[in-house]
Amino acid sequence: MKVLLVTKSDDNESVALVGSALLELGAEPVRFDTDHYPPGIRLSRRTSNDGRDGDLVIDGVRHALDEFDSVWHRRLAIGARIPADMDAQLRGASLGEARRVLLGALAALDAFVLDPRERLESSSNKEMQLDLAREVGLDVPRTLVSNDPDAVRAFADELGGAIVTKMMSSFAVYEEGREQVVFTNPVTAADLADLDGLRFCPMTFQETLRKSVELRVTVVGERVFAASIDSQALDGSRHDWRREGTALMEEWREYELPEGVRTGLLAMMERLGLNYGAADFVVTPEGRCVFLEINPSGEFFWLERVPGFPISRCLAEVLTGAVERR
Repeated sequence: MKVLLVTKSDDNESVALVGSALLELGAEPVRFDTDHYPPGIRLSRRTSNDGRDGDLVIDGVRHALDEFDSVWHRRLAIGARIPADMDAQLRGASLGEARRVLLGALAALDAFVLDPRERLESSSNKEMQLDLAREVGLDVPRTLVSNDPDAVRAFADELGGAIVTKMMSSFAVYEEGREQVVFTNPVTAADLADLDGLRFCPMTFQETLRKSVELRVTVVGERVFAASIDSQALDGSRHDWRREGTALMEEWREYELPEGVRTGLLAMMERLGLNYGAADFVVTPEGRCVFLEINPSGEFFWLERVPGFPISRCLAEVLTGAVERR
């Protein structure tokens, strides 16, 4: 069995972990670093009335496209190594064509995909996620998505001023060459007095949840792995544990997820058609287990170390068809 691992050269150890697990299961992993395409990787597809075939040449090794039984759609960085000093118009055209050709080739493979790109994109909509979570019985935070300052101020008044703000997508801005990641932040009275920027960019606002612990719940097929972190242990992680992600990496602990939350999350995965997802929850001092979001391509590598979840092995089992999959 041959499995294509679609990633990029600067990806983390997750790819190697899954590759090793595939080897243990008797499968052959083939790593495809998409930033090397097209300059360093060759891809050809042929179509005629007689049928179609194609091949992929990586590091001088030729792989027939019809040999791949499954694909892990991990990360994309198509065309990243096309020379930056290339004429801007030509570079733009090259990037566009490379992306269309590669994504077309992947979509045309007669193979199981974990998970199909169109499914990853559709399931990433955070507003839809909250609606779906509520429908399957999960507890969700009071949320407002708006570019209307008056609506935001009214929402803050309703909640006694205790709200936070976040973005729909994870991204960073660069100031003097330094990466500044946009995290979840509390909204202050000064912020509410100056919401002019909403004219150009809507934002998400949610009730401030008191936190006992925060959870990362990783779902692989029908397996559910829940880990907790005391995000209140450090000042920098109180509103978003990712700010101190490195400092907290060894502090994650296995958590017993309430059965209703577990079944609700699995029902949500079924509705989304996902085989993999990394969900975030807040557990309040009163015991509310509140769903925040689910990332269909979320990270998991540190959870293999502490508390030691076999996530890569489970991913390999889904990729090889050793367990039930969606």
